[in-house]
Amino acid sequence: MNRFRLSPVVSLVGVLALGMIPNLATASVPVQSSGTTIEVQGAVHHDVSPPLRSMHAVSTASVGQPSVRPLLIPPRSTAKEQSDSVAQTSAGPSVGATIGLNFPGVGQGDYGFRDQYAPPDTNGAVGATQYVQWVNVDLAVFNKSNGALLLGPVAGNTIWTGFGGPCERNNDGDPIAQYDKAANRWVLTQFVVSGAPPFLQCVAVSQTSDATGSYNRYSFNQPGFNDYPKLSVWPDGYYITYNIFNNSGTAFIGGRVCAMDRSAMLAGTAATQQCQQLSSNYSGLLPSDLDGKTPPPGGSPNYVMDLDTNNSSLNLWKFHVDFATPANTTFTGPTNIPVPAFTPACDGTSRNTCIPQKGTTQQLESLGDRLMYRLAYRNFGDHEALVLNHSIQSGRSVGVRWYEVRSPSAPVVFQQGTYAPNGAHRWMGSIAMDKVGDIAVGYSVSSRLTYPSIRYTGRVPTDALGTLEGEATIKAGSGSQNGGLARWGDYSAMTVDPVDDCTFWYTNEYLKTTGSFNWSTEIASFKFPSCH
Repeated sequence: MNRFRLSPVVSLVGVLALGMIPNLATASVPVQSSGTTIEVQGAVHHDVSPPLRSMHAVSTASVGQPSVRPLLIPPRSTAKEQSDSVAQTSAGPSVGATIGLNFPGVGQGDYGFRDQYAPPDTNGAVGATQYVQWVNVDLAVFNKSNGALLLGPVAGNTIWTGFGGPCERNNDGDPIAQYDKAANRWVLTQFVVSGAPPFLQCVAVSQTSDATGSYNRYSFNQPGFNDYPKLSVWPDGYYITYNIFNNSGTAFIGGRVCAMDRSAMLAGTAATQQCQQLSSNYSGLLPSDLDGKTPPPGGSPNYVMDLDTNNSSLNLWKFHVDFATPANTTFTGPTNIPVPAFTPACDGTSRNTCIPQKGTTQQLESLGDRLMYRLAYRNFGDHEALVLNHSIQSGRSVGVRWYEVRSPSAPVVFQQGTYAPNGAHRWMGSIAMDKVGDIAVGYSVSSRLTYPSIRYTGRVPTDALGTLEGEATIKAGSGSQNGGLARWGDYSAMTVDPVDDCTFWYTNEYLKTTGSFNWSTEIASFKFPSCH
């Protein structure tokens, strides 16, 4: 959660006044998950929008500088600091990937943008011809061939103009932009927590590959404060995870994962979601997100992962959803996957600061208590692979711990490492693989001698297992964040071009000048020479 700490004001009367009858009834169906039940629920409302390019742009309301930390999940283990046995302490040869486009995203002073919210929740995805970036409460569409702005920035809830109810009325952020590569459609989502309950997730699926066109729009109810939603695309559904809190945001209930009926949403017909609520022992879940042109083997479940609180393993669940016969749905796990012991960055508490910056004593938060978006999946034919990352303490700095997990039906860690080649701090990473198995990782980097900047590194399959090549800079920051503002990023996004399945696209934040609430973002593409 980025901007609000709200009291639970009931807004159901307003919804009814707009003629939208919420389907708040939830059916419980037993599934294979240690005696728990799955929830089956219809969308609260759905419709088809006019083209986004023809909608009147909603202005982002200025409400001062309301930066509020995300809601807290329980602190991780406070065991003494672990030695990082897979730290990569030398950079190696320069990364072989070369930058293509490198242009400003939505940010202070760019495209007339004046957002005063923080952090930016920098997110975006690449499609057939466009790049969509959704940064906190503002959305923009760019031409991916030259970086030209095609639409925006507009308030995120512009896309729900005419939808009615809280999705149209509120622009609460925590957005995700995704591209469904198999269908060539955009999938855009943000939450509604203002004036809730009801708490809603607003989801829009484009009718074509043009992000400025019409959308099939949906809203789905959630049982509590649906913080930190993370969306993935899978052949049988659109999967989304949450950290669920009570209505007032004062108590953590647990991680939650839902599957929304992809086929129905592509067609614009009535759709359901099936959800599994976990206990407060689990948080920061990520659903597997399909990359590439080869789908997973028929009938494969979606794989859901998080960090175990023992700081020495990952958890993996299998969510197999049957939308036609919900009684056949299964949710099994977790399978515990041992990894080298780690100490989460900043002691694994989302309010702790430990990232130094140049020219100021203000430190930044790392969100080292969770996996960072995305959990990227790829089927190579002879093997399946998941790649994921999080931020850990490595010696005297913070590094990006990354993993390649193969055979997710019977998971095995194929390789792993911590990228911490010098004393600078690296965090807020995002990771993906291209069609030949090259891996790319983008992240923020900062130190007492370095303004927060955007860099990337990667590896090719012939590199030594567990190692990444020397990093390159996408954008060097020229200022540090001060004014008591410690929150940084919340997430960034590495995605793979669906056309060539080789080009990586990455977006993250930086500052042009020292200050607070004055962040900027950058969008860059790059590829490895062996992929063509």
